[in-house]
Amino acid sequence: MRSMNGDAVTEAVAGCLAALRPAVDRDWTAVPAGNLDWDCRTTAVHVADDLVAYASNLVARAQDDYVPFELTPDKGAGNADLLQVIEATGGLLAAAVTTAPPGVRAYHPYPYGSADRVGFAAMGVAEVLLHTHDMTQGLGLPYEPSADLAESVLTWIFPHVQPGPEPWPTLLWATGRGELPGRAPVTEWRWRNNLVIPAERCTLTGIRPAAAHDLRLGGDGGFDWLGGEPYTGTQQAAGMLVKAYQAGVHRPEFGVFAVVRNEDGRALGGIGFHGAPDEEGRVEIGYDLVEEARGQGYATEALRALTEWALAREDVDLVLLTIEHGNTASQQVAARAGFVRATVEEERTAHDEHDMEPGLGLYLRRS
Repeated sequence: MRSMNGDAVTEAVAGCLAALRPAVDRDWTAVPAGNLDWDCRTTAVHVADDLVAYASNLVARAQDDYVPFELTPDKGAGNADLLQVIEATGGLLAAAVTTAPPGVRAYHPYPYGSADRVGFAAMGVAEVLLHTHDMTQGLGLPYEPSADLAESVLTWIFPHVQPGPEPWPTLLWATGRGELPGRAPVTEWRWRNNLVIPAERCTLTGIRPAAAHDLRLGGDGGFDWLGGEPYTGTQQAAGMLVKAYQAGVHRPEFGVFAVVRNEDGRALGGIGFHGAPDEEGRVEIGYDLVEEARGQGYATEALRALTEWALAREDVDLVLLTIEHGNTASQQVAARAGFVRATVEEERTAHDEHDMEPGLGLYLRRS
């Protein structure tokens, strides 16, 4: 799966301009943009406004709201001028994404209040693809972006949407713009940027399906790993995430996180959930660190932060760990994070009812 970066923004904008140029001599104010309540001119201005707003928030590192301005084209600007504005604002977003450091986040409301450079690039591409579709529908022009670009949008900011037979029809369906065989129509939708959870000396950064796919194949997933590569457990967890995504059961907030050290942005390991809470409100956490990061308290900090985040939710009542009897280091991490060893009866129940593997001990932390 391709990276989501400034080049992707540039490609999306180029496709938009090529699709709309044949209709620059028409009256865009008289043509509705697809099923939107806006006409095509209003929609074009909206695209440009979003592109420059995303660029501005990322550059200014806005934390609580959008940078307080609004794009307004000159009154005499024609349709060709509007396309030039889209080209310029797309270039600004591409440059902002390209020059922003990997760990920088800025304000965006959906769904956790912030996005990183990848998120802003993906949102910009989504705005361009979807609204170009709306405008070309209204104007009766052909338009279909590359499947590669549509798939990138889905795997970076639609992690909750099961892949369909083809990426572009799936993205249109996921945003209420089309039908997909075997799936109910979508009437409400939001894309989702990844969740980040602060710890003491590190940040837990949610891994998106696109990054997980790369990790599963032996790549770095877009992270700068201490020691050069993730530990085996993180790669295996990434593979489980990809399988859940492909099956349509992935819940991003209960996925896998990279443990990123704040002082230098290096990824130290992975931590995450084995799945969403069960009917009794139980979730299981697993974690690992690269060898160079062990014995320094990072695993304890990460486990404590993720556990406290989970137990603050209404749908989680119990967080559990399963640890090999001989793994004393991991047992000490669990104890420092506030976990207690399960009783003999609790372990027996886990073995009988939840297919707990022999040789593992159960550790619990309750809300």
